[in-house]
Amino acid sequence: MTLQTTTYLIVGFTFSIYIGIAIWARASTTKDFYVAGGHVNPIANGMATAADWMSAASFISMAGLIAFMGYGGSVFLMGWTGGYVLLAMLLAPYLRKFGKFTVPEFIGERYYSKAARIVAVICLIVASVTYVIGQMKGIGVAFSRFLEVDYDVGLMIGMGIVFIYAVMGGMKGITYTQIAQYCVLILAYTIPAIFISLNLTGNPIPQLGLGSTMVGTDVFLLDRLDLVLRDLGFLEYTTNVRLSTTNMFMYTLSLMIGTAGLPHVIIRFFTVPKVKDARSSAGWALVFIAILYTTAPSVAAMARLNLIETVNKPDGTQLIYAERPTWIMKWEETGLLAFDDKNGDGEIVYSADAETNEMTKVDRDIMVLANPEIAGLPNWVIALVAAGGLAAALSTAAGLLLAISSAISHDLLKGVFKPDVTEQQELMASRVAMAGAIMLAGYLGFNPPDFAAGTVALAFGLAASSIFPALMMGIFYKRMNKEGAIAGMIAGLGVTLLYVFQHKGIMFIASTSYMGDMPQNWFLGIEPNAFGAIGAMFNFAVAFAVAKMTAPPPQEIVELVEHIRVPSGANEPISH
Repeated sequence: MTLQTTTYLIVGFTFSIYIGIAIWARASTTKDFYVAGGHVNPIANGMATAADWMSAASFISMAGLIAFMGYGGSVFLMGWTGGYVLLAMLLAPYLRKFGKFTVPEFIGERYYSKAARIVAVICLIVASVTYVIGQMKGIGVAFSRFLEVDYDVGLMIGMGIVFIYAVMGGMKGITYTQIAQYCVLILAYTIPAIFISLNLTGNPIPQLGLGSTMVGTDVFLLDRLDLVLRDLGFLEYTTNVRLSTTNMFMYTLSLMIGTAGLPHVIIRFFTVPKVKDARSSAGWALVFIAILYTTAPSVAAMARLNLIETVNKPDGTQLIYAERPTWIMKWEETGLLAFDDKNGDGEIVYSADAETNEMTKVDRDIMVLANPEIAGLPNWVIALVAAGGLAAALSTAAGLLLAISSAISHDLLKGVFKPDVTEQQELMASRVAMAGAIMLAGYLGFNPPDFAAGTVALAFGLAASSIFPALMMGIFYKRMNKEGAIAGMIAGLGVTLLYVFQHKGIMFIASTSYMGDMPQNWFLGIEPNAFGAIGAMFNFAVAFAVAKMTAPPPQEIVELVEHIRVPSGANEPISH
């Protein structure tokens, strides 16, 4: 059976499961649509949260980034997983105790202000829309490569699948679909890793294989990788710091608090029955995420070594271009891999020297998808990886689109402009808003802005600098008032955007593998991707200063904060 036929069968089977779940889990109430009825088991919610979180960036891009950044890529592992520790300890149980549907609803009621709710909606929509662009782009790229259809056709198919299970089922349909998607994506990620680890080290556990010796030698895999990289003029894999220690620290912190502030992640903790379940489901999510995130460094190192030794063979000879493997031909067709035989000898030279390097383009995003092909694994494994990449992109896109539609229908329509809307009218508005969000996401997928490659980093910076501080102060600082919260959100958002876009900052956020000299205008040498943490500090500082100069919040708000922070009433249901 050909690779294309196998891919069609496996991807088609997974899509039929998603659509079947959507029909079974159709939402009939706003509670079903927004929070899946509020009775999702914490283990199931942890699995759905993991799928919601592990986007195309995690599945496709992260290992590719680590493969080329080495030690510097650890910021993604520490930041993206560390954010769930913050969620479990500082946010999830308290927001679940509040007992409502959305993040802007909490901010609006905690800060007794429709203006605060509107500002939160703006922050949510900007962060979520920038994030969803990357997911739609990932869907189109994966379809175009593995189903051998045009990019636009692939994106249309993806939009259709998301439309069916997100619009019909809302959070209820998305939750159970994401459970299935997690199973698909984790199998797709770990099975090839097990095969490749066995091939290279003889150890079937990739996490242990990373620290093991190569088959038939006493040389450790990482030592071998460092050696071949040094020989080619690249920086060592195990010591390659990203720009500076300060930059790495701020990058990690920005990703952590950005994770904890992303609305589509937070909203998942409103779906469990009890307050203690919110913290429990965050713990389970971290377990399920850790399976992929601890495998990623192994995938990254092994993929980089396999790639290098395909071109620069261990016996010292070079790859003859006319005899290149089929997988190279396929990826050349996509434009994500390119060779230029500069000296005309028919052999390919791969090195860090730009003048002699003939492997002129190796897009880091191909590493996970191409890894099974590089290692010569069976077609069914390659097809499973394609299904996993699509599952990752679809699951996160659905969560982001739900956060956007909830902000429009529940926070703006019902919360601000038309409070007397009936439940059925709100449910219809939610579905219309979801359809509109999918259309917008599709349009941006077909016509991505110039900075599309940096949108994920920008989304984290926006969430870190605007939403996270407002939530933290709302829970842990009773003196914080509406004036301080609004000023803080605007200041954090504004300074982050200003820093990112000043002096063509877009060029820097669009290249997360930027490894040159630090531009002179970078504050303390901190790259724009990492500036969300600084924006959060501005948010906190401005909010505290303004709160000190203005009237304290009403007594009922102080009592609300005390109610949220005590464990009594842990079984209170979510209210409309």
